[in-house]
Amino acid sequence: MESCEIMSTEDAGSYCYLPLQNPDQDLPSDSARLKQLGYKQELNRSLSAIGNFSVTFSIVSVITGLTTMYGTGLTYGGTVTMIWGWPIIGMMTMMVGLSMAEICSAYPTSGGLYFWSSKLCGNDWGALASWFTGWFNIVGQWAVTTSVDFSLAQLIQVIILLSTGGKNGGGYEASKYVVIGFHGGILFLHAAINSLPISVLSFFGQLAAAWNLVGVMVLMILIPSVATERASAKFVFTHFNTDNGDGISSKAYIFVLGLLMSQYTLTGYDASAHMTEETKSADKNGPKGIISSIGISIIFGWGYLLGITFAVTNIPFLLSEDNDAGGYAIAEIFFLAFKNRFGSGVGGVICLGVVAVAIFFCGMSSVTSNSRMAYAFSRDGAMPFSSFWHKVNNQEVPINAVWLSAFISFCMALTSLGSIVAFQAMVSIATIGLYIAYALPIFFRVTLARKSFVPGPFNLGRYGILVGWVAVLWVVTISVLFSLPVAYPITAQTLNYTPVAVGGLLTLTVFSWIFSARNWFRGPITNINT
Repeated sequence: MESCEIMSTEDAGSYCYLPLQNPDQDLPSDSARLKQLGYKQELNRSLSAIGNFSVTFSIVSVITGLTTMYGTGLTYGGTVTMIWGWPIIGMMTMMVGLSMAEICSAYPTSGGLYFWSSKLCGNDWGALASWFTGWFNIVGQWAVTTSVDFSLAQLIQVIILLSTGGKNGGGYEASKYVVIGFHGGILFLHAAINSLPISVLSFFGQLAAAWNLVGVMVLMILIPSVATERASAKFVFTHFNTDNGDGISSKAYIFVLGLLMSQYTLTGYDASAHMTEETKSADKNGPKGIISSIGISIIFGWGYLLGITFAVTNIPFLLSEDNDAGGYAIAEIFFLAFKNRFGSGVGGVICLGVVAVAIFFCGMSSVTSNSRMAYAFSRDGAMPFSSFWHKVNNQEVPINAVWLSAFISFCMALTSLGSIVAFQAMVSIATIGLYIAYALPIFFRVTLARKSFVPGPFNLGRYGILVGWVAVLWVVTISVLFSLPVAYPITAQTLNYTPVAVGGLLTLTVFSWIFSARNWFRGPITNINT
């Protein structure tokens, strides 16, 4: 084995990779690697490759994203945007994932993206890069949890509505205050589950992954099989919906707007990086978790889209707020499939229950990822009251960070009480804000650290720079595309709040750096001697 001195945390530019695969001593390898990166082992390292993958796969959760955003896909382009847009987004997302996996293999720490940015930028710019990447990452993650759990609260509302007769049958429609109450209760359960030891959480994660896989396969076959009216293959693969009622006539423009459904779904795979301090052989299994979660999600997500879309025959009706599901497109598809076949929509409601459980698991795993990021970021002194948030309990769980993540996600959802338009800003940050955090360390890897980067066991070889540039350019592209107006004329209710939300986050991050953080934040700091 080569010898290599533990690097100083101030010497970010002279990182030395320590080979850790000692055939005689497998156990100390991960903790030795972590020590080399400047941290002592505080979390319980018991996750296997499958455990790491399961957490991430259940966060990506194609059932969650595609079910929640299916109406958006139908509105902007219809079946063409969904069926052909998904593999396009999947391929480009894989480019981002491959680049992240390569960097994750070199720096397997819970800090993930912000730690990578710091080390790849070196002494001069490391702290600044770490600050921006970290805050975009953690706020993006909180926004993901907010949107996922709020979508579950909304789905529960729809399930209750359909179970009590549907909108046209006088069913119960929960108020926005009841929905926010559901949201708070869901977050409480997620925080409680995440307070359990990682071994228990790993079990739930693997159960979540299995539920997502089986759920997708069952629903993609069952729904079109039960439906009495099925779409033709020509409709599924070629129908382009231009009747969105939003004053947009350009097909290319409409197609681009519809891609948000797919890109929103394929997020959250940075979780594998944040779980590396709890994963065995992290420099190999962390990257595997990122790549496998994306790859399997692409395959099963396309199958899910195809299966459900073969049950679509009347897009305007599915999007109408006058249908039984109150405009929740995919819920109406499920409900009608069983109602038209059996005279009762109970089966459709049960299928929605399967989706609801998958979304619950998605939110649970999202809180897991949030809390590990908050733990690591506060460990390096970046958050207010950092010493409190990075405390670990007797079960080696960052308990305070868990409850902080749940609380902030609840506060972010309160914007829905004022206006659903304001809440949509959370979805914007969850997609674009998070992808900006993904792109920053990749950008630094292909520019500032192009020659100095020393890869870990997983690397892209000579293709690393090319894949990295493709990933960065893709994030720049979607940041522009998803900031475009979604309706004309532009009013307070139709404005796309993505640039407002992301710009607001950027402004706050810049001002906090200029007026405060630049005087005390030094990027990742060692805790070996504490």
